[in-house]
Amino acid sequence: MTGSTKESMGPQSKDGLLLRFAPRNDVGASTRHLTPIDPLQRIDTIDVLRGIALFGVMAINVVTIFRVSIFERFVPHRPTASPIDSAVETILMLAVDLKALALFSLLFGAGLAIQFERLSKSPRRTSLLVRRLAVLLAFGLIHLCLIWNGDILTEYALGGLIILPFLFGPRWLLAVAALASVGLYLAMQAFPPPGLWPSTAAMRENVAQADRIYATGGFLDVLAFRLRELALFVPLHAFIFARTIGLFLLGALAWRTGILRNPPLHLLFSIAIACISLGAALIFAHAAGLAPRGRIGALAEPLGTILLALGYGAGIIGIASLKSGKKLLGWAAPLGRMAFTNYLAQSLIFGWIFYGYGLGLFGKLGVTSAFAIGIAVYAAQVLFSAWWLRRYHYGPVEWLWRTLMYGAAQPMRQTA
Repeated sequence: MTGSTKESMGPQSKDGLLLRFAPRNDVGASTRHLTPIDPLQRIDTIDVLRGIALFGVMAINVVTIFRVSIFERFVPHRPTASPIDSAVETILMLAVDLKALALFSLLFGAGLAIQFERLSKSPRRTSLLVRRLAVLLAFGLIHLCLIWNGDILTEYALGGLIILPFLFGPRWLLAVAALASVGLYLAMQAFPPPGLWPSTAAMRENVAQADRIYATGGFLDVLAFRLRELALFVPLHAFIFARTIGLFLLGALAWRTGILRNPPLHLLFSIAIACISLGAALIFAHAAGLAPRGRIGALAEPLGTILLALGYGAGIIGIASLKSGKKLLGWAAPLGRMAFTNYLAQSLIFGWIFYGYGLGLFGKLGVTSAFAIGIAVYAAQVLFSAWWLRRYHYGPVEWLWRTLMYGAAQPMRQTA
């Protein structure tokens, strides 16, 4: 989870978005002239949205990947769940699954566009942004191989390198490229490339091995199995990569059009109502078997997911832009500013809870119990993030990311 997925922002700009740096003409200036803001005055709608989206990503990760093998949901004859577990899982699958990741994709694209604009006066803009994405790719590969193979940072870094050239173009180019990418994604759902998806036999074998190795294996056993699993994870990413690119471009377009920097509330709430209503209708029709059969019906769930993500994003930003909404959702802003740190911390914590080198609870908990653990971890991160950012400008990983990007240590501790 990454880029804008992990991008944090700071002081109020004249455009109304809370940006940590004012534009500078050189790297040295950007690392010297920091203008920290009083945390009590800082309520940023994008950070709020990122912090809430992180809850959705956490919920799905802990229930479907850390608790059991991700491939268990794709094989027939799944274990029978209790009524409450079935209800919680159904709600998460219908309302949250893939929608939270889609929100992160939108935010990543917006964050990359913000960085692109902020560095507009720097002659090293392109090289700095490429270095930013290269560092993210390095983090992603370490996370993917050594910590958890459900990583999204690697995909986001590669996708960011693909969309970076489009940021030099006009808004219409972003719009056309976004529609083309989303169209390609939907076409792949209706006409799946033959041989790309893993076979049922391969997935069933993976589930059996995961139940044994993840639950009882030591760190090296888990590491070896995680690396072998990557061959099955690649097709999962391949099926959504075009959607990721399309949402990156839509997020960048949303920033370019001003929707995110000076949000027109009536437009945001209109988008939220329309997208959530239509998206929910498509998701429900697919789940209830009411969608048309064949190629057209296959588009109901993926299209509904995109619409719900857009509706969630517009609604949360709209609410967070209201005075009462800032009080209601302000707790999520520090979490969003430290989303990179919190995302990686979740992987470490859940790995210890569920894998054999820790508590070994893999395959032993129901959906509700695993979800409750996730909520407890998330609540602790909310408190920790607020405490940390009262003392420091960045989360630890965010600080390291910026330091490696600029090639100079960033000031870390808050000053009076």
